[in-house]
Amino acid sequence: MRREQGRSAIVAGAGIGGLAAAVGLLRSGWNVTVLEQARELGEVGAGWSFAPNALRAADALGVGEEFRACSVPTEAGATMRLPDGTHLMRFQPAADAPLLANHRADLQRVLAGHVPAERIRTGAEVTGVRQDGDGVTVTCRDGGELRADLLVGADGIHSTVRRRVWPDAPEPVFQRILCWRGVTRPGAVRAVRGFQTWGRGARFGAHPLIGERVFWFLTVRQEQPGLRFDDDLRELSARTRGWHEPIPTLLAATPPEAVLCHDIYDLDPLPSYAQGRIALLGDAAHAMTPFLAQGACQALEDAVVLAAEAAATSSVPQFLARYDQARRTRTQQVQRMARADPKLSLSTSGTTYRLMTTMTRLASSGVARRKSARLWDWTPPTLSTEGTR
Repeated sequence: MRREQGRSAIVAGAGIGGLAAAVGLLRSGWNVTVLEQARELGEVGAGWSFAPNALRAADALGVGEEFRACSVPTEAGATMRLPDGTHLMRFQPAADAPLLANHRADLQRVLAGHVPAERIRTGAEVTGVRQDGDGVTVTCRDGGELRADLLVGADGIHSTVRRRVWPDAPEPVFQRILCWRGVTRPGAVRAVRGFQTWGRGARFGAHPLIGERVFWFLTVRQEQPGLRFDDDLRELSARTRGWHEPIPTLLAATPPEAVLCHDIYDLDPLPSYAQGRIALLGDAAHAMTPFLAQGACQALEDAVVLAAEAAATSSVPQFLARYDQARRTRTQQVQRMARADPKLSLSTSGTTYRLMTTMTRLASSGVARRKSARLWDWTPPTLSTEGTR
C-alpha cells in the first residue's frame, strides 16, 4: 500500500467532475491520483451545453479558454418551437446569452490534459473504502490498495463510494423518462443555431458542435425502465414523424452507432455530501435530470469549491464540512428544479400541453432570462495556484 508525501487525494471517477476536481486539487498543491474503472478514457457520451456559471468555474480552474475553443454557441436555451415549426420563443441576439455546446469527450480531453498521465489509473474499479483518523484507504478490484488524506467520490449516479460510505442512502429514482442522444456525421448537415421543439410528452433539442457536427436529443415519457429497440433511428423517426426540419435530416445524418438510449434517473436529496475525510461530488452527490442543462455545470462548481476549501484549511474534516455546507443547498435546489421541469414539459396531458405552450408563447424572453438567472448567477471562489505535483 502506497501513500504520497504531502497532502494527498484520491479521486474515484475520471468523468468531467472527477477530472475537474483533480485539476483543482492539483492547482491547490495536492498530490492527486485518479482512479477510473474503464480501461481507457475513450470517446464516450454525446453532447451537452454549458451555461455561464459553468464557464466561470472553468475559468477558475484555468481551463476556460480551452473549454471555449472546443465549444460552439447555441441558441437552444431561448429558441422554442412546436412540431409544425411554429416558434413559441425566438432567441434575441441583443438580449439573450447563448450557451456553449460541446462534446463530452472534448471536455474530458481538455481536463485530462491538465492531469499528469501517471496520475490517472484506468482499469481501477473501486471496491472498498475505509477511513480512520489519519487517512482513507481505497481497495480496487485487482487487490491493490491506496491510501490518502482525502477521497473524492466522483463516480457517478451509481457511485460505489456513496454505497460504501453511506449504505442507507436512497437508490437512484427512475423519473419515467427515456432519452435518446445522437451526434451527426461530420459535415453531413448544415449547421444549426440550436433549438428545442416541444411535442406532447416529448421534447427534441439540437446544438451545433465543432467539427461540423450536430448533437441532438429526444426525451419522452416512459412509465417503466428498460425499454429498448432493435432500431433506434427507425423508432425515433416514427416518434417524430411530421415534425419540422431539420429534425428528419438530423436523424438521417446520424450513424446508428452514434445513438445512445438511456433511462433517466436522479437522486433524492442526500443529508450530507461529506463524512470525515470522504466527499461526494457531481452525480455521485446530486444526480439530476438533464432538463436544466446543469448536471455537469454543478459538478464543475463542486470541483472549484472543493479545491478552494482544500487550499484554505489543513484539516480535511473541517474543510469538507464547509464544502458540504456550501454546495448542498444550491445543488439540491437545482435538483428540485430539474425534477419539476419535466412534470410540465413532458406531460402527456393535452390540457397541460396547451397551457404550457400558450404561456410560453405569451411570455417574453425576459421571463426565461430571469428564470435562468437563478441558475447562472454564481461566483466562484478564488483558487490558489501552488502548482501541479
